[in-house]
Amino acid sequence: MPLPSDEKLVQLAKDLIGQFDTLFGLHPGFRPAHAKGILLSGTFTPSPQAAALTRAPHIARPSTPVTLRFSNSTGLPLLPDNDPNADPRGIAIRFHLAERAHTDIIGHSTDGFPTHTGQEFLEFLRAVAASQGVKTSPTPIEKFLGSHPATLAFIQAPKPSPASFATEQYYGVTAMRFLSRDGAARYGRYRIVPAAGIVHLSAESAKAKGANFLFDELAQRIAKGPIRFDIQVQLAEKGDVVDDATIHWPDSRQLLPFGTLALAAKVPDDAHEQQRTIFDPIPRVDGIEPSDDPLLELRAAVYLLSGRRRREAPETQASTATSAD
Repeated sequence: MPLPSDEKLVQLAKDLIGQFDTLFGLHPGFRPAHAKGILLSGTFTPSPQAAALTRAPHIARPSTPVTLRFSNSTGLPLLPDNDPNADPRGIAIRFHLAERAHTDIIGHSTDGFPTHTGQEFLEFLRAVAASQGVKTSPTPIEKFLGSHPATLAFIQAPKPSPASFATEQYYGVTAMRFLSRDGAARYGRYRIVPAAGIVHLSAESAKAKGANFLFDELAQRIAKGPIRFDIQVQLAEKGDVVDDATIHWPDSRQLLPFGTLALAAKVPDDAHEQQRTIFDPIPRVDGIEPSDDPLLELRAAVYLLSGRRRREAPETQASTATSAD
């Protein structure tokens, strides 16, 4: 995928990566956010209903190979799984359509996003950094949250620890535009729902767990059989805002079955593949288009720039630091 031609947007992406580095430190070979993760492989099977929504190739086929990454939040590769800062958890799904052809879904376990624009997100991160060690109120982050109610709402949203990556629900960050074979267009947001049910831990129960309990549990679970998720699309209706990730649509909106995931194995040479794989928030496939959400192009630039930097790092560093995963 190419970098956007907008130089200001690319500079903003670089500034965001630099701010993550300021908050979490430099960890060569790792993502600046959601650094601690694991890759699994499996298959996607489309639902019959999805064919009416989109003409995308992975909907027209009986099944498609997928690679999926679960992750903890922050840019700290060794962050304990039971640290409250590890939420929201991340998910990224790659649909392998052909040799060097794919489309991705990227989401996390809290519905929405802290800010509407990338510049606001940078200001948010700067306020967080400027507030570290400050004891006098109001701190920079308190001032920011006081003037940004959507960010405050995201921060205050409950983020309990999952009992397993396989018992958490995940949300696509931004809306997409789905095109059917006859050209009909509908906007929607992905939801990835665990077949095992949503199971969270109390703060006390999470605190009693080990530093790698989610990754250890995942290995034990997948050894017993495939981990399954249902992918749904929450469909927007006329008048719904489709270009602002901070705005929630009503719960009454239709949830259309998109397909199912069956994750059967851990990806071989996990550390190497995590260092090499660059996910893309923009679909780049016929039948699914990006909305006009300003976060999409920016996030794509951040992912590409950080991915290039990650690939240039010595692989031994990535392997060593992920050995605890």
